Amino acid sequence: MTPELLKASIFQYAMQGKLVEQRPEEGTADEQFRSIQEEIQRLVNEKKIGKPKRVLPVSDIEPPYEVPDNWKWVRLGLVCNEILVPQRDKPKYFDGDIPWCRIEDIDGKYLNGTKSNQFVSEQTVSSMNLKVNPIGTVISANSASVGEAAICTVRCITNQTFIGLVCNDGVYNEFLYYFLVANKGNIRKLGAGTTILYISQDKYWNMPFPLPPLEEQHRIVAKIEELLPYVDRYAEAYDKLEQFNAKFPEDMKKSILQYAIQGKLVEQRPEEGTAEELYQQIQDEKQRLIKEGKIKKEKPLAEITEDEIPFDIPESWKWVKWGNIVNVVSARRVHQSDWKKEGIPFYRAREIAVLSKEGVVDNELYISEELYKEFLSSGVPSPGDLMVTAVGTLGKTYIVKEGDRFYYKDASVICFENRFGMCPEYLAMLMRSPLMTQQIKSNSDGTTVATLTMARMNEYLMPLPPLEEQHRIVAKIEELLPYCDTLVKGIKA
Repeated sequence: MTPELLKASIFQYAMQGKLVEQRPEEGTADEQFRSIQEEIQRLVNEKKIGKPKRVLPVSDIEPPYEVPDNWKWVRLGLVCNEILVPQRDKPKYFDGDIPWCRIEDIDGKYLNGTKSNQFVSEQTVSSMNLKVNPIGTVISANSASVGEAAICTVRCITNQTFIGLVCNDGVYNEFLYYFLVANKGNIRKLGAGTTILYISQDKYWNMPFPLPPLEEQHRIVAKIEELLPYVDRYAEAYDKLEQFNAKFPEDMKKSILQYAIQGKLVEQRPEEGTAEELYQQIQDEKQRLIKEGKIKKEKPLAEITEDEIPFDIPESWKWVKWGNIVNVVSARRVHQSDWKKEGIPFYRAREIAVLSKEGVVDNELYISEELYKEFLSSGVPSPGDLMVTAVGTLGKTYIVKEGDRFYYKDASVICFENRFGMCPEYLAMLMRSPLMTQQIKSNSDGTTVATLTMARMNEYLMPLPPLEEQHRIVAKIEELLPYCDTLVKGIKA
């Protein structure tokens, strides 16, 4: 149960007479109601309040829910000494000490004054016939933020947003406040208007109100205020649990990927050889391709020092740099004048990011077939290559598939040419791992625009397993990650 539902349940129980026990010695609401009517009539006779507005008979009320036998359904207008109508005109002068209050001045349960330093004089009150809310008045927003309520702790004037409910001695103003809070949704349903919701004074006068004996009203309020701090503590715990639940599946994915790159997800098999042997094969193939002029000779990368190694890996594995095992390249420049509305798809970082997630993308830009054929001589993406976003959200990776024909934007996307037989799915998994996320983040901190450069990518560290183990790691991850997605669905349900 959410904290909001728990709080609503407490309010509902309170207004149904289920939060505290009924005590015969406290009398009945019938007796109290008669006393209220007598008191109102006395105040009218003494001209301390105006004659109450005529309201619909109590006998016509259709009870929204059952209340205890010693309670009574009445009309709100019959238990309030006054219902103060909203002020239609804003004072021309603020020259006194009576606060002029707005919806923004409500501070939780109370209206303690104005934050705008606008105060009205007694003379202005008299000349404009303004209604002043006595201390203890319960105000209820009847337009704009309909249903918001508060108790005035100061003598004040409220703007056209509020109706003021001045309680009779037989109605505890804090009980009335919680009644309005509990019925905020129902009060809003009374509103009319298309642009701005508004509730008329008549609807407040005739609103059904469950009247308990006065002492029980006080006990109900005391019980509510005893329970609400527990609801607040529950809300804190609930929010933490929600945050945990939201993070847990993603954290689990990260843990699985971390286990994978530490060699803890599948067992090592001696018959599969070692990463050192694979590394030497890759270097031999690289030298062959350089001699044949198929790839460029690059400056040797610095050796990895012990201090650089972030964690232990199996003995059959090897720490290498990305530039050791893939050929990191960028595209030739494609000018905006070469962009077409049809032809060969031309991908930027945004398209690669979508492809990495969805596998398909609605493309906007193209280049001509002729220009694509021209680029073939210098290299276009091949099946098994990895396309990596290099601006914006960095490191999103798409594995080029058989039949893909596209070109990509230089500096926006980097291509990892997988010329040496690495498992592309393992490389893509590495790009999602906490290790790569941290390396990329550390290079991007403090920069205006996050970028991933070829020089940086060549230097990033990666743990290299034997080739067959790479494939087994990928298979195990593909087996486990759907359980994380199932967990997400279960949490949301």
